[in-house]
Amino acid sequence: MKLDGKTAIVTGGARGLGRAYALRLASLGADVAIVDINLDGAAEFGERLSAPSVAAEIERMDRRSIGIRADLTQRSQAFGAIEKAHEALGRIDILVNNAGGALTPAERSHASATPEEDTRLLMDVNFMSTLHCCQAVAPLMKRQGSGVIVNISSQSAITTYNQGLLAVYAASKAAVTHYTRYLAAELGPHGIRANCLAPGVMLTARVAAQAAARGIGTDAEAAKVPLRRLGQVEDCAGVLEFLATDLSQYVTGQVISVCGGAVLTPN
Repeated sequence: MKLDGKTAIVTGGARGLGRAYALRLASLGADVAIVDINLDGAAEFGERLSAPSVAAEIERMDRRSIGIRADLTQRSQAFGAIEKAHEALGRIDILVNNAGGALTPAERSHASATPEEDTRLLMDVNFMSTLHCCQAVAPLMKRQGSGVIVNISSQSAITTYNQGLLAVYAASKAAVTHYTRYLAAELGPHGIRANCLAPGVMLTARVAAQAAARGIGTDAEAAKVPLRRLGQVEDCAGVLEFLATDLSQYVTGQVISVCGGAVLTPN
């Protein structure tokens, strides 16, 4: 398998896209550490697992796994989580920074009106959590002389979205995107690649549960996408497979949008 003998960390891996990333890496042969602020997060939106936890699902695939609870907005907890994963797995070959989200009310998310507390929260959960984990793992990967970092950005970081809503969320993901370019430039000489995966609207259990309230994940939204459908988690998992394996061994500092062409028709 493509990732036999490799190890990975997936942040925000207890549900949704993070779970899909973790299971795809495990299916390719990797041992995977799941880091999440809520390791039981799948239950919140009724997502069904095949085992009590994502780590248990991975173990049923005959791969090693560990669940690590951490608030990655806190630098000490992020560094502690990376250290625990390294101790459990022996090395870290792949880091997928998926933790984050548009966690604040959409009705107050315009650029000119986002409250300061929302702004700080969004920058913390999306950008600072990514920065903390990258800074924690970089010395480990440098010592190995190899590594892969995949930071999860967003379609909203590439083009404006939904009549100007989610402005600071988009800005926080744009920060992730450009930070990743700088990371790639710095770490490339050490054999470490860093890229971004930028999902559009994906039909996770969370999106389905919030569709009516937020106006996302609807048939009307799908009709605006050139491919005339919204994304499935496996659409992103397939691109992660490309970025995490030697299929992309000469690719770094790039952003791959997984949105069915929605960036071509911003609304």
